[in-house]
Amino acid sequence: MRHLKAGRKLGRTSAHRKALFRNLVGALILRERISTTLAKAKELRGKVEKTITLGKKGTLHARRQAFKLAPQKETVQKVFGPLAERYAKRPGGYTRIIKIGPRKGDNAPMAFIELVDREGDAPAQEKGRGAAKKAAPKTAAKKEATPKTAEKKPVEKKTAAKKETKTKTEKETDTKNKSDPKKPDAKDKEDKK
Repeated sequence: MRHLKAGRKLGRTSAHRKALFRNLVGALILRERISTTLAKAKELRGKVEKTITLGKKGTLHARRQAFKLAPQKETVQKVFGPLAERYAKRPGGYTRIIKIGPRKGDNAPMAFIELVDREGDAPAQEKGRGAAKKAAPKTAAKKEATPKTAEKKPVEKKTAAKKETKTKTEKETDTKNKSDPKKPDAKDKEDKK
């Protein structure tokens, strides 16, 4: 029986498993979103959340404990800097797991694990039917606005380019028409004959 034996072994030795999760914690904190297998993502969630909670404490002891979970210097600096500020008011739940389907090679279930409230994310939307109705007209208005502006700008550039080409050709013809007063033109010679 496996009573009180929590955690997944993932077919690795304990040292290999420890190294794997150190690397995954570091990668997730630096990139804020990674793709991995579902089992690894579920195991990783607890370790990352523990690291971010240590960052919110901000003590020297907490920093040393964070180095155990993520031994990269840049990772710990990010946890104790921007991430601690971002999640200061959040009492936990710093990560989100999104299933993305099976992997092509071995059919393993894959998932994205990401930090919530990332800088690239849109603000949290209201839940329910009303939120979808409210959001739809705004996006439609934005879509209509962008093509109009996109059409105007190239047209202006084309007309400006045509004007430039006209001026260049006009200049060339002007220089050809202007001749030296000392040299008679070919037309003048033909008229004389």
